[in-house]
Amino acid sequence: MESKRQQKFAGVLQEELAQVFQREGGSFLPNTLVTITRVRVSPDLAVAKVYLSFFNTNNTTLSINTVNAHSGEIRYKLGGRIRHQVRVVPELTFFVDDTNEYVERMDSLFEKIAKEPRQKEEDSEE
Repeated sequence: MESKRQQKFAGVLQEELAQVFQREGGSFLPNTLVTITRVRVSPDLAVAKVYLSFFNTNNTTLSINTVNAHSGEIRYKLGGRIRHQVRVVPELTFFVDDTNEYVERMDSLFEKIAKEPRQKEEDSEE
């Protein structure tokens, strides 16, 4: 369970990282829309796990590796934005949030189940 302090700090990080990705994200991920879906912060506020969702990309593994390769640059730009609000800029770790893919997969399974012909109840009772 996260404390109120962790939740508030995670919210600040999410907003500021969204601005960083919106303004400067095109330099290392051209033609890709990056959405920050969730930020989890450690109790000491020194480590932040950032979950990203990518749109308009075919290879999410390559995209997340590119973001992780630029994590120092992203942290520096984040530090410039929040330097008056925090003492220490947290270490950033980026992960792929595959919630949308999971939802799409489940929807397709439910559609497939709904399209299958159902046996009559009388046949199953016999």
